[in-house]
Amino acid sequence: MIKNNNALLRQQNGTNQVDTITTTAMTGKSYSCVHFLEESVVTVLTASNVTSATGSDVTDLVRTYAANSTLFVNVNTITMTSGLALGFYADAE
Repeated sequence: MIKNNNALLRQQNGTNQVDTITTTAMTGKSYSCVHFLEESVVTVLTASNVTSATGSDVTDLVRTYAANSTLFVNVNTITMTSGLALGFYADAE
């Protein structure tokens, strides 16, 4: 039985590791998703699976996220000036 939203996200993503993200830059990561627990202001974000083409650019993801928002992209770098988020990733093999 799933006891909370964090357990559900971990089960859905098949991940075993979670980083808490605040105002410390998180670099060199491979988050399968980022879940924002409270309103969060993202100032830097790179994602390896977001293509840059007409109408699609990773810089569109640099913004303020409402609490309980989730990004399902492969986030490699994220920096926030405020807020709290969880970065989900798989164990290294």
